[in-house]
Order: sequence, then C-alpha cells, then structure tokens
Amino acid sequence: MALLWLRVALGCYGVGLLYALVSLTRTSDWLNRVALHAGYLGMVFHFVALMEGVVLSGQIAWASVHNAESVLAFLIMALFLIFFVAYKTTSPGIVVFPLVFLLTFVAATGQQPTLQLSEGVRTSWLFAHIALIFTGYAALILSFVASLLYLVQEYSLKAKRPEGVLSRLPALEVIDQLGYRSLLLGFPFMTLGLVAGIVVAKATFGRVELLDPKILLSVLMWSVYLVLLYTRWNVGWRGRRAAFLAAGVFAAAVVAWAANYFSTIHRFIQS
Repeated sequence: MALLWLRVALGCYGVGLLYALVSLTRTSDWLNRVALHAGYLGMVFHFVALMEGVVLSGQIAWASVHNAESVLAFLIMALFLIFFVAYKTTSPGIVVFPLVFLLTFVAATGQQPTLQLSEGVRTSWLFAHIALIFTGYAALILSFVASLLYLVQEYSLKAKRPEGVLSRLPALEVIDQLGYRSLLLGFPFMTLGLVAGIVVAKATFGRVELLDPKILLSVLMWSVYLVLLYTRWNVGWRGRRAAFLAAGVFAAAVVAWAANYFSTIHRFIQS
C-alpha cells in the first residue's frame, strides 16, 4: 500500500508539473490554485506512504536510494508550501514542481514496497542524521531556486521584456529574502545532521574516515555554505553575487549527494 499512496502523490504532483509547464507561456490563476491544492493533497498521500513504509518494515528504511529520493521530494514540497504561506508567491513552483515530480517518479517506479535494513542502522542517531541532512538539502534547493529566479527576474527587468511567468515574479528584494531565509533555515539542519552523522560513524566503524569521498565532500560543502552565510552577514553581499554563490553551494551539495553512490563506507543501500 505504501507504494500505492506514493503513486497517488505522484499524480497530485503531476498537476503541479502541468502548472509549471503552462506558466512558461501564459498565466493561469485557476491552474495556480489547483496546483497548490494538489500539492497539499500530494503531501498528505506522500506522508502516509513514508509512514506506512516505516510501519510495515518495522524500521527506518530511508537510507535506500529510492526512499532517499522520496523523502527529499517530500521535504522540498513541504518547504515550498511553507514559504508560499509566508511570501504568497508560487513562482518557485516552476522549478520545484518538476523537481519534486521527477524525484517522486523515480522513487515510485523503482523502489520495493518495503526494505529490510541491517541492525547496524536501526538507531535514533541515524534517523536524526537522515532527517536533518535531508531538510538541509531541501532548504538549499529552495535557495538555489530563488537564486535562479533572481537572475531571471533581473535580466527580465533590464531587458524590459517580462512575459508569461516572468510578469508574475515577485520583486527582486522578495526573491532575495526568500533565498536568504532558506539558507538560514537550512544551515543549522545541515550542521546538526553532520554532527549526527559523526556519531553514527563512530558507533558503527569506531572512527570517522575523513578521506572518504562522502565525508570529505560534505565537509567541503558545509564550508562553502558557511562562507556564503558569512558574506551575507558581515560583507553585505546581496543580489547577483549572493545568487551566484548560492548556486555554487548548491553545486557542492549535488557533488556531495552524488558521493553516496561511490563512497566506501557511506553509500545508499541498494533497493
């Protein structure tokens, strides 16, 4: 049943994908409203699928490849809807909806209904590590989306050719604040997630292998993240420079995520 609920959620996210495609050429207020309600409904079914998977397996099964993609998609959608309530703009949805749909599609078509994990990963610290890190990733993705929108909006305003979805983008200051607050939200989650990961590594292997690709790249990504926040707090970087740096942090995060597939001691369990 967990897989069924996930596929129902995928159908709801498909409505959001349709909204994103239509928004590229023209505005549609009714589709905007429908996509939002479909997003809320999709989140409900998605949450049920995740929780039912845990109940059926009797353990946390989020460390597999496809379950990881499912959890990340859920968190991205959750943060998107939270920021919609705060800023009353669905413009990030033109990137968020396709991304969430793609991640959920991969999870819904590739995972097994349940996944049994070894005793070594049944710990509350592992749960905290996964939940915190994934929330940090979701916030970072939303910040990257805001950075893209900022650059597109800036170009549109300079060219004086706002068309389609560009005509409905919020002011540059609003987009900049959305991206900045996403970073502020994600950094503590990412930091605490890394700390929890260190605890898990120490308990499982008796040491932390700093030269492991996943660990090394994660520390590098966290360092770039810290530099970005520093430049905004103390140097006063805003706008274009902050957007490009946020894109750099996102690129580092993608590389760190990809390391899960070839790390020797830290890799996704294959489902």
